[in-house]
Amino acid sequence: QVQLVESGGGLVQPGGSLRLSCAASGFTFSSYAMSWYRQAPGKERELVAFITSTGSSTNYADSMKGRFTISRDNAKNMVYLQMNSLKPEDTAVYYCKTRRLGNDYWGQGTQVTVST
Repeated sequence: QVQLVESGGGLVQPGGSLRLSCAASGFTFSSYAMSWYRQAPGKERELVAFITSTGSSTNYADSMKGRFTISRDNAKNMVYLQMNSLKPEDTAVYYCKTRRLGNDYWGQGTQVTVST
């Protein structure tokens, strides 16, 4: 069965960096695109970044361009989100997601808090 497990969240000061990881299992990871989403308190879940199955193409929400980088290691079944220049408004639960055979699969999320 598809399983996605995020890690790497935590408390960071404004301007700091974090690297989130998502470990995937239960499917042929290298065949599927992956995404990171986030959900802040009281707000809808929003797309953060997307990467194709081979990693050859990526896309970002406008507010994350130039600060966040999505990458993947198909040999390790891992997808990453490097977040730099973090702002308080980046505070949210971050989720990785894949879509397989018409179904969306989500991890449990990892909390990122940007605060002094």
